[in-house]
Amino acid sequence: VQLQASGGGLVRTGDYLRLSCAASARTFSNYFMAWFRQAPGKEREFVVAISGSGDNTYFADSVKGRFTISKDNAKKTVYLQMNSLKSEDTALYYCAATFAFQLAAMRAPTAYVYWGQGTEVTVSS
Repeated sequence: VQLQASGGGLVRTGDYLRLSCAASARTFSNYFMAWFRQAPGKEREFVVAISGSGDNTYFADSVKGRFTISKDNAKKTVYLQMNSLKSEDTALYYCAATFAFQLAAMRAPTAYVYWGQGTEVTVSS
Protein backbone atom coordinates (compact mmCIF):
# COMPACT_ATOMS: atom_id res chain seq x y z
CA VAL A 1 0.00 0.00 0.00
CA GLN A 2 1.35 3.39 -0.96
CA LEU A 3 0.12 6.59 0.63
CA GLN A 4 0.53 10.05 -0.86
CA ALA A 5 -0.14 13.00 1.44
CA SER A 6 -0.71 16.50 0.13
CA GLY A 7 -2.28 19.84 1.00
CA GLY A 8 0.18 21.31 3.47
CA GLY A 9 1.23 24.92 3.38
CA LEU A 10 1.92 28.15 5.21
CA VAL A 11 -1.11 29.77 6.84
CA ARG A 12 -1.85 32.25 9.60
CA THR A 13 -3.33 31.57 13.01
CA GLY A 14 -7.06 31.00 12.71
CA ASP A 15 -6.88 29.88 9.08
CA TYR A 16 -7.78 26.46 7.72
CA LEU A 17 -6.22 23.77 5.57
CA ARG A 18 -7.36 20.47 4.15
CA LEU A 19 -4.90 17.65 3.85
CA SER A 20 -5.46 14.69 1.58
CA CYS A 21 -4.02 11.20 1.65
CA ALA A 22 -4.47 9.10 -1.47
CA ALA A 23 -3.95 5.36 -1.16
CA SER A 24 -3.13 2.64 -3.63
CA ALA A 25 -4.78 -0.14 -1.61
CA ARG A 26 -7.05 -2.44 -3.59
CA THR A 27 -9.47 -2.85 -0.68
CA PHE A 28 -9.18 0.61 0.80
CA SER A 29 -12.37 0.26 2.83
CA ASN A 30 -10.69 -2.44 4.92
CA TYR A 31 -7.96 -0.10 6.14
CA PHE A 32 -7.99 1.89 9.33
CA MET A 33 -6.43 5.28 8.59
CA ALA A 34 -4.83 7.91 10.77
CA TRP A 35 -2.95 11.18 10.74
CA PHE A 36 0.08 11.78 12.88
CA ARG A 37 2.26 14.85 13.15
CA GLN A 38 5.80 15.58 14.17
CA ALA A 39 7.10 18.98 15.15
CA PRO A 40 10.85 19.73 15.06
CA GLY A 41 12.58 18.16 18.04
CA LYS A 42 9.47 16.32 19.16
CA GLU A 43 8.16 12.80 18.87
CA ARG A 44 5.55 11.81 16.35
CA GLU A 45 2.11 12.22 17.89
CA PHE A 46 -1.34 10.92 17.10
CA VAL A 47 -3.81 13.45 15.68
CA VAL A 48 -6.88 11.63 14.44
CA ALA A 49 -8.02 8.26 13.09
CA ILE A 50 -10.94 6.83 11.17
CA SER A 51 -12.28 3.32 10.80
CA GLY A 52 -12.36 1.47 7.52
CA SER A 53 -16.02 2.21 6.93
CA GLY A 54 -15.61 5.81 8.02
CA ASP A 55 -18.26 5.40 10.70
CA ASN A 56 -15.96 5.86 13.68
CA THR A 57 -13.47 8.64 14.32
CA TYR A 58 -11.01 9.26 17.13
CA PHE A 59 -9.32 12.54 17.98
CA ALA A 60 -6.44 13.75 20.09
CA ASP A 61 -7.67 16.18 22.73
CA SER A 62 -5.51 18.93 21.27
CA VAL A 63 -7.46 18.98 17.99
CA LYS A 64 -10.94 17.97 19.12
CA GLY A 65 -13.51 20.46 17.89
CA ARG A 66 -11.13 21.97 15.32
CA PHE A 67 -10.14 19.06 13.09
CA THR A 68 -12.33 16.60 11.25
CA ILE A 69 -11.45 13.50 9.28
CA SER A 70 -13.36 11.87 6.47
CA LYS A 71 -12.81 8.88 4.21
CA ASP A 72 -13.93 8.50 0.62
CA ASN A 73 -13.59 4.81 -0.12
CA ALA A 74 -14.54 5.26 -3.76
CA LYS A 75 -11.67 7.71 -4.28
CA LYS A 76 -9.39 5.82 -1.87
CA THR A 77 -8.64 9.08 -0.11
CA VAL A 78 -8.69 10.33 3.46
CA TYR A 79 -9.13 14.01 4.22
CA LEU A 80 -8.07 15.99 7.27
CA GLN A 81 -9.90 19.28 7.58
CA MET A 82 -8.05 21.56 9.96
CA ASN A 83 -9.85 24.67 11.16
CA SER A 84 -8.87 27.40 13.62
CA LEU A 85 -5.24 26.55 13.22
CA LYS A 86 -2.82 27.45 15.97
CA SER A 87 0.93 27.90 15.95
CA GLU A 88 1.26 24.67 17.92
CA ASP A 89 -0.26 22.81 14.97
CA THR A 90 2.92 23.49 13.01
CA ALA A 91 4.42 20.13 12.10
CA LEU A 92 5.05 17.60 9.41
CA TYR A 93 1.81 15.66 8.98
CA TYR A 94 1.85 11.99 8.05
CA CYS A 95 -0.99 9.73 7.03
CA ALA A 96 -0.82 6.11 8.07
CA ALA A 97 -2.76 2.94 7.46
CA THR A 98 -3.17 -0.48 8.93
CA PHE A 99 -5.26 -3.51 8.04
CA ALA A 100 -5.07 -5.21 11.42
CA PHE A 101 -6.63 -2.60 13.65
CA GLN A 102 -6.46 -2.69 17.44
CA LEU A 103 -8.32 0.05 19.28
CA ALA A 104 -6.04 -0.06 22.32
CA ALA A 105 -2.98 0.64 20.20
CA MET A 106 -4.55 3.17 17.87
CA ARG A 107 -2.53 6.16 19.11
CA ALA A 108 0.85 4.50 18.75
CA PRO A 109 2.82 4.95 15.52
CA THR A 110 3.92 1.34 15.79
CA ALA A 111 0.32 0.22 15.21
CA TYR A 112 0.50 1.34 11.58
CA VAL A 113 2.23 -0.51 8.80
CA TYR A 114 2.00 1.93 5.92
CA TRP A 115 3.08 5.58 5.95
CA GLY A 116 2.94 8.48 3.57
CA GLN A 117 5.85 10.81 3.00
CA GLY A 118 4.50 13.70 5.06
CA THR A 119 3.22 17.15 4.18
CA GLU A 120 4.37 20.26 6.01
CA VAL A 121 2.00 22.57 7.81
CA THR A 122 3.27 25.88 9.14
CA VAL A 123 1.03 28.20 11.10
CA SER A 124 2.35 31.68 11.68
CA SER A 125 1.00 34.16 14.18
